[in-house]
Amino acid sequence: MIIDGHNDLVLHRWRGEPTLHLDLDAARAAGFSGGFFALYVPSPSVPDPDEIPYEVPLPEPIPYEEAARVAEELFAALCELPVELATSVDDFREGQVTAIVHMEGAEPLAPDLSDLERWYERGLRSVGLVWSRPNAFAEGVPFRFPSSPDTGAGLTDAGRELVRACNRLGILVDLSHLNEAGFWDLQGISDAPLVATHSNAHALCAASRNLTDRQLDAIRDSAGVVGVNFAVGFLRQDGHNGAATPITEIVRHIDYLVERMGIDHVAFGSDFDGATIPEELGGVAGLPKLVSALRDAGYDDAAIAKLTHENWLRVLAATWR
Repeated sequence: MIIDGHNDLVLHRWRGEPTLHLDLDAARAAGFSGGFFALYVPSPSVPDPDEIPYEVPLPEPIPYEEAARVAEELFAALCELPVELATSVDDFREGQVTAIVHMEGAEPLAPDLSDLERWYERGLRSVGLVWSRPNAFAEGVPFRFPSSPDTGAGLTDAGRELVRACNRLGILVDLSHLNEAGFWDLQGISDAPLVATHSNAHALCAASRNLTDRQLDAIRDSAGVVGVNFAVGFLRQDGHNGAATPITEIVRHIDYLVERMGIDHVAFGSDFDGATIPEELGGVAGLPKLVSALRDAGYDDAAIAKLTHENWLRVLAATWR
């Protein structure tokens, strides 16, 4: 069984585009049992950088009314997929793809949170406060290399209230895309395990999206999890975005995080359909290749079970009500 921290399949279905990485029939054959399916309200396209160093300007904020309308359409597209929606860890089963409804960027939520419980009743179980661009709740990291994640102000008052409300309802709060000031604000408020669904080690790749050792330590100390992102620009030490990047770059980040945090705090966070990933992996059908590479790197069956699904199930069980 493989549970994954992030994919953007819904966005492609909403746009009427073919999937890049996550064919659901191939997913079942590869042992993919689901994970976090993002409802991401897109900005105008952010170009992939072709030079190093880079700094990509962030898009403008999206008004709540527009974001709420698009999120409704995205949710409808998710509900048309042949997947089950997860509200309990018992909903994950081998041979079935199960989707965690994840809001990547909280723009579709009213700043007064008047619609949060309605979304919860429909199945929302994970919220990322930001997708990099600023909103009513927080600021994200701009796409820069090299760069620290310490790039702006922390959570707003509305953001703090959103974290508290998610804790109360049992909604996971995702740290990926959040800047460092926001990370520490959230860490000081939340009573749930800290989770970054699709982020990597800043010590190995100095992209603004990656997590510093101090952040990794805080996630470990909270009994949380980091889902390793397969996006090559967040894997490679040189920051380049070339698909001719070996699977061993994913293993390199897993090794570092396991050494730093322990085997109980690392998982997969692919970013399928949302990023350039190693062409050697190809997509969801290549996940057995990654598992094989982990075996070659010395991970035994018990460790691989934790990396592929047990760590996600543990954190979800500790967070969801």
